[in-house]
Amino acid sequence: MTPHSALNGEPPAGLLLAAGEGRRFGRPKALLELRGERLVDRGVRTLRDAGCSPVLVVTGAAQVEVIGAVVVPNPGWREGMGSSLRAGLAALPAGCPAAVVALVDQPLVTAAAIARLVGAYEAGAGIAVATYGGAWRNPVLLRAEHFAGAADAATGDRGARGYLRAHPDLVTPVACDDVAAPDDIDTPEDLAALLDAGLG
Repeated sequence: MTPHSALNGEPPAGLLLAAGEGRRFGRPKALLELRGERLVDRGVRTLRDAGCSPVLVVTGAAQVEVIGAVVVPNPGWREGMGSSLRAGLAALPAGCPAAVVALVDQPLVTAAAIARLVGAYEAGAGIAVATYGGAWRNPVLLRAEHFAGAADAATGDRGARGYLRAHPDLVTPVACDDVAAPDDIDTPEDLAALLDAGLG
């Protein structure tokens, strides 16, 4: 199967959730820099490098201008990640066949991992989830027929997780242990540990 040959020939979109205020970190994590690059720019670059187009960034606590992406303001960002997923899915262009949902505070998620999800989609998966040690984590790819269900199930700080758990038979797990890691940057200590380890 040639790249992006699934469904209507269009590649999946990229959806980067970057609206939080970074309460434990002390400032919005979208604006944090890792080796001179903001996490929001790193996330957009990673999605684009994996072939996602267009790439949308859902913002909230901080006004962010991003080159190479469509910025989607989420006025309800204080409600949690679920509101950002709903805002992002609603902003996808008509006819979008699928979307890869990624989080701005997971900088060790790589284009290679996202490309594996895209490959699973091209092979027919309706939902593809990156796994690490066998556990479902992020990113997640949703085919268009699952957008509404995922949005309806997204409440509080739960993104697509509730929908996936309700429909495990629809999920294709994609092992990404060897090409990525799901580590979150939630605190300054998390960032320091990542840098000390020479990661990122």
